[in-house]
Amino acid sequence: MMMKTALVAFSVLLLWPQGAFAQMKVLISGGFSGAYERLLPEFEQANGVKVITGSGASQGDGPQTIGAQLARGEPADVVILSREGLDGLIAANRIAAGTDVDLAQVGVGVAVRTGTAKPDVGTVEAVKQTLLRAKLIVVPASTSGIWLTKDLFPRLGIAEKINVKISPRGAGATAMVAAGEADLGVLPVSEILHAAGVELAGVFPAEIQFIQTFSAAVVAGAKEAEAGRKLIEFLASPRASEAIKGAGLEPRVARN
Repeated sequence: MMMKTALVAFSVLLLWPQGAFAQMKVLISGGFSGAYERLLPEFEQANGVKVITGSGASQGDGPQTIGAQLARGEPADVVILSREGLDGLIAANRIAAGTDVDLAQVGVGVAVRTGTAKPDVGTVEAVKQTLLRAKLIVVPASTSGIWLTKDLFPRLGIAEKINVKISPRGAGATAMVAAGEADLGVLPVSEILHAAGVELAGVFPAEIQFIQTFSAAVVAGAKEAEAGRKLIEFLASPRASEAIKGAGLEPRVARN
């Protein structure tokens, strides 16, 4: 009788619909991806939640930005992106009120192809000369790239003197550098460290540095809002700090 009961129970588990298990969807931009990938397995195991991850740019005009995906009805429970991009989603009423949390900060650095000489970026003048000497510079179309092309390059007086290509994503920018299609990539340090085939040449000096904050929030109308809150709480906890630092970011942890 016990054997028969066990067989029935096992059969029920096999036939149990997949949707009966907690499953949530996250849309994330590149800057926090390295830390997220390190931390996600622990969260899933500890909470019994299966997380499906999609990606998109924090800002920009392309169809694959996180904002564009949400606007056309792409289902998601949590978004992780730049604070600038998240503020835009909040203004568009796409975020559950009061769920936004800042997770980490990171500065802008310069990527070069692995094994090639690393240019000097230690001073403002050195950065300027390095950019002027490059045959092609690639930047992402999202938050850091917007700042570079709209603010920094004009401020340095080189906007009309350098050859800049804008890639839809940071991953595309680093791929171009790795393939030798661009001399330099300028983007968040965490995206450089997370990419294959490139190395960090250095970070911009403080006078021209752009510190980007990556934040998370629950999407308005999320089906798995509670699981989403748990994920954000975990990513913002002291437990996540080492993985965040290891990915090249500085955690923003609320201390008791």
